[in-house]
Amino acid sequence: MKTLTAIKILLIVTSHTQMGNTKESTGFWLEELATPYAEFTKAGAQVDIASPLGGKAPADPKSEKESSEATRAFLADDVAKKKLANTLALEKVKDTYDAYFVVGGHGVMWDLATHAPLHSLLTTAYARGAVVSAVCHGPAALVGVKGPDGKPIVAGKRVAAFTNEEEKAVKLDSVVPFPLETRLREQGARFESGPMWGSFAVRDGRLITGQNPASSAAVAREVLAALREK
Repeated sequence: MKTLTAIKILLIVTSHTQMGNTKESTGFWLEELATPYAEFTKAGAQVDIASPLGGKAPADPKSEKESSEATRAFLADDVAKKKLANTLALEKVKDTYDAYFVVGGHGVMWDLATHAPLHSLLTTAYARGAVVSAVCHGPAALVGVKGPDGKPIVAGKRVAAFTNEEEKAVKLDSVVPFPLETRLREQGARFESGPMWGSFAVRDGRLITGQNPASSAAVAREVLAALREK
């Protein structure tokens, strides 16, 4: 299999720590960071991590309690932990990456969904041929991103994300600032989904999205497949 040692991939995480007006903490979902990090580094790619505020990024406490092989490996990796403790500030990120991967977690709904520096970064990156990807609530970051035609990047594209059904199941449908599936459909996305909590990833050209934490590996592998075709 072709190694991707000259390839650079940027993982993007939220800096947001509070679940709406509740007292609940949130952040990024650890599995959705650890799994793609493992897939990308294993393929030989150079991986950086960025967030709106830079510095230490917050993991959702619930996700830290859900241990997996990928999360254990990430937390045992000093290089990975250092990158997470010192994330790059998105507004200072230069557009030099071959692929961008927006990690999910409910925090994305509050900051990355409205973060202009990220939207312009991804709009420019996609226009020049980079791969743009996101998983779970990560696609909320795409709602402000435009395609080269000036329309929403998701317009007319097959897209997956955390579904309205899954949001209701976790009882956060009345807490999030907007229903993600509904917003993507409003922007013209051809929204697709699999069974609740199962792995489901969709690739439409250089736009790759996944439904939930279980979809992280599938999305990462689609990103690698797209990069190997370039």
